[in-house]
Amino acid sequence: MIKPLADRVLIKMKEGEETTKSGIILSTSAKEKPQIAEVIAVGPGEIIDGKTTPMSVKKGDNVIVSKYAGTEVKYEGEEYLIVKESDILAIVE
Repeated sequence: MIKPLADRVLIKMKEGEETTKSGIILSTSAKEKPQIAEVIAVGPGEIIDGKTTPMSVKKGDNVIVSKYAGTEVKYEGEEYLIVKESDILAIVE
């Protein structure tokens, strides 16, 4: 299992849309990179002046991340991203 450190978050990107709203099937090259991801694991939080700042997201949240954020990681056949909490723009409710 991957356990993020400090204010890092382990996420798994959701798959992009295969068809448009009008029903046109998109080729792989025409799909936009998805920006919605599921939070898999969360670090303890950033340490500032000896105190740990709590994280705003938790495991299981769906979030919107910056388009080119994070470090890609492949672990046990799955692809993940490790991002800083500041790269997470919003929680999808």
